[in-house]
Amino acid sequence: MTWRDATFRELFTVKHGYAFQGEFFDSTGEYVLLTPGNFREEGGFKEQVDKRKYYTGEIPDGFILKRGDLLVVMTEQAPGLLGSSAWIPASGRFLHNQRLGLITQLNDLLIDKSFLYYLFNTVRVRHQISSSASGTKVRHTSPERIGRVMAALPPIITQRRIAAILSAYDDLIGNNRRRIQLLEQAARLIYQEWFVRLRYPGHEHARVVDGVPEGWERTPLSEALLLQRGFDLPAANRREGIVPILASTGITGTHDSAKVRGPGVVTGRSGSLGVVTFVDKDFWPLNTALWVKEFKRVSPYYAYFMLSEMGLEQYNGGASVPTLDRKAVHRVPVLIPSPALVQQFDEHVQPIFRQKKTLNQMSTALRTARDLLLPKLMSGEIEV
Repeated sequence: MTWRDATFRELFTVKHGYAFQGEFFDSTGEYVLLTPGNFREEGGFKEQVDKRKYYTGEIPDGFILKRGDLLVVMTEQAPGLLGSSAWIPASGRFLHNQRLGLITQLNDLLIDKSFLYYLFNTVRVRHQISSSASGTKVRHTSPERIGRVMAALPPIITQRRIAAILSAYDDLIGNNRRRIQLLEQAARLIYQEWFVRLRYPGHEHARVVDGVPEGWERTPLSEALLLQRGFDLPAANRREGIVPILASTGITGTHDSAKVRGPGVVTGRSGSLGVVTFVDKDFWPLNTALWVKEFKRVSPYYAYFMLSEMGLEQYNGGASVPTLDRKAVHRVPVLIPSPALVQQFDEHVQPIFRQKKTLNQMSTALRTARDLLLPKLMSGEIEV
């Protein structure tokens, strides 16, 4: 099989995004601003429903994205994102924001679009894009520099076969991700029905005084649980392992040792607030996060949903950098159900969380298999 080297500028053009004005950002609207945070490190689109920014100003022509558009991240907003690519999904209406490059004028005689998506995820291409970046605080690249990237291409029919093999893995991972979201929603609806709308088992026969059902108590959050700041772990000190590292927005990597025994609950302390993560095994919370040091009167499952419903981002005590005021949060009054009801809730949601864990394990195995295949397929080591 004959492969040929080509520069990216021979294959496509990269179009800059538009610098949308912050004064028109809003929490609701018709069009969502796409950001590097919508891209996964390994490639692929990531929904961030809780962090969406909408744009309410006038939108210039040519910056409304459509399903099937392929974009690449041109700034290192987070480690591993520079050069990541993603397809625009059918759901939602997204705007082509700055720091993102839209693939246009594709030479489809030389490059298959799906193959190009996986090409962006190879070590060789990512290394070239990363090496082209400049900047002190935040590194970034440009369409011109991306155009200088060199890649080896098989015949177009082979490209399509390779893309079909890899996309089969991604389709299975995507299905698992959607099933996990549905399971999460099911557990959240149980929590809301029981503890927000107060339609828990036996509520018909319970006496309610000042909004507090009999056997429950309204108390400061600190009486239910205690939040504690995480621990430093510089990137240079991280070692290969299976222990999840938790930052303000969730899992951000792995390490070979843990600081906290699971299951646990983590939320943002600095930089990004409001995201709450449930961890089903031992973990390492970073100093940008808060973790529940003590579950006093609630379980980890209950604590996860309770903190998620509190809108923790409203307790921002930082001036320039969002910072969660832990003391203020500890003073917030919350409703604590009876221990028996908390236990009953756990019994309802534990099977859901077990299913989520199984699906996550399946997806991890699929990603591992895909990532082992990808370089071998993209280099011609495995012929198709």
